[in-house]
Amino acid sequence: MTSTTAGPEQRDLYALRAEDVQEPPTTFRGRLRYLGPGMILSAAVVGSGELILTTSLGARAGFALMWLIIVATTVKVWVQMELGRLTVLYGRPALEAFSDVAPRTRRGSWINYLWIGMDFAKMFQRGGIIGGTAAACSILFPIVGEPLSRESTTVWCVVIVVVTIAILQSSKYSIVETASVIAVAMFTMITVGLAVALPFTEFGWNMGDIAGGLELAVPVGALGLAVAMFGSTGVGADEMTTYTYWCMEKGYARWTGPADGTPERDRRAEGWLKVMRLDVAVSWLVCTVCTVAFYIIGASVLHPQGLVPEGNEMITTLSRMYTDTIGGWAEIVFLLGTIAVLFSTNIGSTASVPRLWTNTLGIIGVLDWKNPEVRRKTIRLLTFCFPPLWASFYLFVQSPVLMVQIGGIGSGIFLVAVVIGVWYLRAKEPDKRFRPNPFITGALVVSSIAIMTLGVYSALEVFGISIG
Repeated sequence: MTSTTAGPEQRDLYALRAEDVQEPPTTFRGRLRYLGPGMILSAAVVGSGELILTTSLGARAGFALMWLIIVATTVKVWVQMELGRLTVLYGRPALEAFSDVAPRTRRGSWINYLWIGMDFAKMFQRGGIIGGTAAACSILFPIVGEPLSRESTTVWCVVIVVVTIAILQSSKYSIVETASVIAVAMFTMITVGLAVALPFTEFGWNMGDIAGGLELAVPVGALGLAVAMFGSTGVGADEMTTYTYWCMEKGYARWTGPADGTPERDRRAEGWLKVMRLDVAVSWLVCTVCTVAFYIIGASVLHPQGLVPEGNEMITTLSRMYTDTIGGWAEIVFLLGTIAVLFSTNIGSTASVPRLWTNTLGIIGVLDWKNPEVRRKTIRLLTFCFPPLWASFYLFVQSPVLMVQIGGIGSGIFLVAVVIGVWYLRAKEPDKRFRPNPFITGALVVSSIAIMTLGVYSALEVFGISIG
């Protein structure tokens, strides 16, 4: 993949300047070289949602909710694509753009303040990711006390936090990012291979199971987990929001350049929008394949045995997906893969969330987001502060699955706000020549209706408001 020629210290990655423009590739092969933001998201997404919630949902509901898995990974991608389009054209990441959505005050809109509330809920989820990583490390390397003891998981939480901060403060994130993507790809291949091989084991599935899973029904007792899964599986509201910041830092908007009304700029915009759409499509494909594979394994292996991942035993329960099918030796492979997947998600969160909070603090008037030096120092400070905070949530709750569910519900509610924001910005955009084709627009309409309907319904049900 091709990246910018100068590092973040040499240029403002959030400024559109004529001297930074770059001609887009004109071939499919050329566009593949510029993929990046979607790959970062895929590495981050294949963690809490797919590994923890999706398998937990399959363990509880069997194949009955497979339809919701497919819906959850598919409907969101069109909203993500529209957010990316607006970012590339106007050079404004999501939270900055959302600050214009009415009703608003001098210091941001209601969406910005809702995001703050959502992110506090997501802190539980990020703590659950750290806790899940610590639990896997505790089983594999019980350096203090017994595996999964409070002492052991606490020590590993501290180690994970320190390593995370050290990695992101060393300016070597690109190396770790590449390693994380490779680790996720390897673990995904193992998981997809196992899902495909299950029919040849005692935990086999058949086409009847798949057909039953495509019937639109929600089993009794599975709604809360289904809501969290919808919010966390695939590209969630926070990942959509984060995606726009990676688009800025990758260079799609910067290479397009400021809107000067020239034919050259119009041509560049069309070209980089094609790259962005391909980036989104590849990310969607990776997330969908991973999610379906994890769900099938949970439904085929864990559900018949009545095994549901809960508390700190989540990791050992999930490992049964492997040990019960290919032998006890597979537990080591699973634990190493789990550490790689969850740690890559932790790295992604720790890299992105400080950017979003820094932008939010700029919107509400606490600091000057437009000043690159202020932005850099604030992001660095928050990178030091957030991982210990998230880890403390885990040490208090001690239940990764529950914590991921809490974050997923918060993400699902914020997803409704994102849809509203996207349509508001679309209606107000100054240049309507770059509207997507009718197919993409139609898919965006269907996506928005599905998200709004399920999001509002889920929120009402979760908070105990019956709608019949």
